[in-house]
Amino acid sequence: MFPNLPGFFEGEAKMTELEVLDRNTQGLKELLRVAWRDLANPSLTPFERREARNQINQYGAELRRHLQLIEAERNRARKQLAEGAAQGVGKPNFRILA
Repeated sequence: MFPNLPGFFEGEAKMTELEVLDRNTQGLKELLRVAWRDLANPSLTPFERREARNQINQYGAELRRHLQLIEAERNRARKQLAEGAAQGVGKPNFRILA
C-alpha cells in the first residue's frame, strides 16, 4: 500500500547530524503525505483503512521525535556557540610597558 522510500532515510557520511535529521524529517513528511493520499482511496477495506491510520500515527510519532531531536541539536549548537563567545570575552591581559 505504501511505497518504500529508503532514499529519504539514508544519509551520506559527510552530512552533519542536523542535516541527517532534516533529511529524515523530509522523508517522514513525504511518507505522511502518501499515507493520507492512500487513506482517501474509497476502495480500501476497513482493515486497510485501519492499517493506513496506524501508519499515519506511527509516522507522526516518528516525525515529532525527529523534530524534538532537531530542536535539541540546535539548542546544543547555540549553547556551544555562546560558550565559545563567552570564553573569548574574558578579562583583558594588560601589561605596562615602560
